Amino acid sequence: MRELGIQEIEDIALGAALLGAGGGGDPYIGKLTAIGAVKECGPVQMIGIDEVPEGALIMPAASMGAPTILAEKGVGANEFAKLFDMVSRYYGKPIYATMPIEAGGVNSMLPIAAAARLGIPMVDVDGMGRAFPELQMVTFTIGGASATPMAFIDEKGNSGILDTITNKWTEDIARAATMTCGGTLTIALFCMDTQTCREYGVHGIVTRSEELGRAIRLAKSEASAAGLTPEEFFLKFTGGYKLFKGKISDVLRETRGAFNFGKVVLEGIAEDRGSQAYVEFQNENLSCVVDGEILATTPDLICLVDPDTFTPVPTDALKYGKRVMALGLECFDMWRTPAGIDLVGPRYFGLDTDYIPVEERCTRKGA
Repeated sequence: MRELGIQEIEDIALGAALLGAGGGGDPYIGKLTAIGAVKECGPVQMIGIDEVPEGALIMPAASMGAPTILAEKGVGANEFAKLFDMVSRYYGKPIYATMPIEAGGVNSMLPIAAAARLGIPMVDVDGMGRAFPELQMVTFTIGGASATPMAFIDEKGNSGILDTITNKWTEDIARAATMTCGGTLTIALFCMDTQTCREYGVHGIVTRSEELGRAIRLAKSEASAAGLTPEEFFLKFTGGYKLFKGKISDVLRETRGAFNFGKVVLEGIAEDRGSQAYVEFQNENLSCVVDGEILATTPDLICLVDPDTFTPVPTDALKYGKRVMALGLECFDMWRTPAGIDLVGPRYFGLDTDYIPVEERCTRKGA
C-alpha cells in the first residue's frame, strides 16, 4: 500500500497517455479530475491485488465515448457515488476498491478520482495494459467475466444499470445509450472478485505508468547521466521500436458512433526524410505503415510522441505541421493468444492482415 499524491498523479497521467496508444482521452482533462478530487478529499491509497480481502468486490470506473466530446463535458464530482451505489445495491454488499479498466489519459485518472471521493483504495491492476476502443476488449472477457451489472450516468443525471447476455451486447447497448446522451458517459463495470482480478488482470500497470511518466519527465537529465542521447534513453527505458519520424502533412478525422476514426499522414524527417508513413486509428492507433510496409498493428501499441520531449500525442491532438515519432511497444502477452487476437487483432478492426508481433515486423528497433 502507498499513497498517490499530486506528483504521482502527474507522472501516472503522462505514462498512461503513452500506454493509451493515442486514445484513452485527453490526459490533461483526466489529470485535472483526479487532482481536484485528491485536493478536496485527500490522497488515494493504492494497493496490490494480494492486499484485497478474499470475497471483496473490485469495480473499475471509466468513461465511455469519444474523447473529444469528453474534453468538452468533463466528469462531475458526484457521479462516482451514484454509480457505485447502484452496483452495491445490486450485489447487496459494498464495493471494497476500484481500479482502472485501461491505461489512458482519462481512464487511468477517473479511478483515482473515484477512490478519493469514495474513500476506498485503488488496485494496481487493469484489464488491458493499454487502451482499446470497445468495452468488451479486456483481458477479463478472455477469462469469462461479465461486464454487467454496468452502471452508467451522464452529466445531466440520467442513469441506469445494464444486465446483458454477453460483453459485446453490453458494448452495443451502452454505445447506443452513449450516443443518446450526447456522446460520452461515466460508467462502472466488470465488478469482480479477487480471484478474477488476480488471474486475468494486468498487474502493476499504474506503477508502470508512473515509471514511464517519470522517465519522460526526466529523460534529458537521466539520459545525460547514463551517457545516452535522450532518444536512446527513451527507447531503452520503454523497450520501444522506433517506427518512423515525420511531420504531419494531413489528418483525416471524423466522429462516428461515439468513436474518433481517422488517419494521420506523415512526411519523413531526419533519418526518414524522403519516406512517407500513415497511422490509422479508432480512438486508439491501429496500424503504422511506412512506405507501403506494415510495421505494427493492434494489439501491439502504436504511440505518437513529440520527438524532442517524448510527450505522448493523442489522436485528438494531431495537427498539421506537428513533428512526431511513431513508436511500437509490445502488448501484454494475453493479447497474443488466439482468444486475444480474436478480440482485438487487426482483422477485428477491418485491417487486411494477420497479426505479426511488432518485434518481428520491425527491423528498426531503437538502441
